[in-house]
Amino acid sequence: MGRSKLPNVFIRHAVVDVGSNSVLLLVAEVSPSGQRVLAEFSRVTALGKGTRQSHKLGEEGMVATLAALSDARQVALQHGAETWLACATMAARIAANTSEFLARAEAQGTPVQVISGDVEAELGFLAVASDPLFDQDPVVSIIDPGGHSTEIVTARREDGGWNTLVRKSYPIGALGLRENALSEESPSGLQVLRASGALDEQIGLEYRPGQSGRVVTLGATGVNLISIREKLSSYQPARIHGQELLYEEISRAQEWLMAMDDTERAAVPGIEPGREKTLHLGALILERFLFALRAESVTVSVRGWRHALLDNAPRSLVKTVL
Repeated sequence: MGRSKLPNVFIRHAVVDVGSNSVLLLVAEVSPSGQRVLAEFSRVTALGKGTRQSHKLGEEGMVATLAALSDARQVALQHGAETWLACATMAARIAANTSEFLARAEAQGTPVQVISGDVEAELGFLAVASDPLFDQDPVVSIIDPGGHSTEIVTARREDGGWNTLVRKSYPIGALGLRENALSEESPSGLQVLRASGALDEQIGLEYRPGQSGRVVTLGATGVNLISIREKLSSYQPARIHGQELLYEEISRAQEWLMAMDDTERAAVPGIEPGREKTLHLGALILERFLFALRAESVTVSVRGWRHALLDNAPRSLVKTVL
């Protein structure tokens, strides 16, 4: 994938992940010494709610996402961001009316572009590969569960670079499960068992023990599971980044969360508002991908592909000057 470096002389950039379930803003200053995060913004907007059934982005989700984008722009301006780059993922890829959403975003001064699953997966891996925390790992795998897709990449370090062994974007996501196989607020054990079997079949991977190397998860599922475990009352990335979740711990968490209804999950200390409808399903997805990778644990990263875009913007993505 051809890339061009963003200007690296103390320029402040705003990068926005317009996901199927949430909008994530990163404002950072990029300089010769690296990145310095100035502000982060997260809001659950459910842009892709109902999209798999209707093949459209719903009006409610579009309105909520456009409002979040407008707020994100204000935060970016408050922190002196000079450029804006917002990219949408799976829901926008599969909806028939994405052009309408993009036009409305453009009209309010928050333009959005759609990236492919392959680009999303590659950038997610680059966000991990550029993290000093993983400098000594010869093999790294990432799992990035989302609202309507989950990306997986496994790569081996070779001669100062990375040899990609597996890279794939799956049409598997927490919103999709909520709208289909596990639509009830508190699914039964039998429903979860059947959904697990269907996920395993759809994933279709069976790594040998140790083949996955260090496994890292991006996105809200891992972050929220750590926040709940640590009983964090606010988002504290320094306390979350690099923490480990055991496979058995994730399995227990998804069973515990599955038994609750939305109101009960919303009251759990540490959960991000809006995640109560999907976190239990994200935990199930993370568990099944870990099972496929034969991994006993996963490292949680607060970084995402938006962090990689700061240094690895594809030439096809044009940045807007704020």
